[in-house]
Amino acid sequence: QVRIVESGGGLVQPGGSLRLSCVVSGPNFRIHPVDWYRQAPGNERVLVAQITSSGSTDYVDSVKGRFTISRNNAYNTLYLQMNSLKPEDTAIYYCHVKYKGTDYWGQGTQVTVSS
Repeated sequence: QVRIVESGGGLVQPGGSLRLSCVVSGPNFRIHPVDWYRQAPGNERVLVAQITSSGSTDYVDSVKGRFTISRNNAYNTLYLQMNSLKPEDTAIYYCHVKYKGTDYWGQGTQVTVSS
């Protein structure tokens, strides 16, 4: 059984920063790619950032240079450092991992960027 718990969301002013965390309880976390997705009201869930087991990263164009994804395999934890936040970053952010062909999601954490 894989369980995912996100934290770190909140309300922040434009230009501010937040760091999201995601703890994944599952076997061999270190060998699995993990991702952050987000879903804004009325929109589909979209991929924001991903990191492979070797630490290679990729980002959607809209967050490049502002967001940084990282992982700490010793603690089965995934992070998303978000800087220079914009109102359009407002969404529920979800951590995602795939184990043996099955997709697992956390409950999501709300990020609201507003003055």
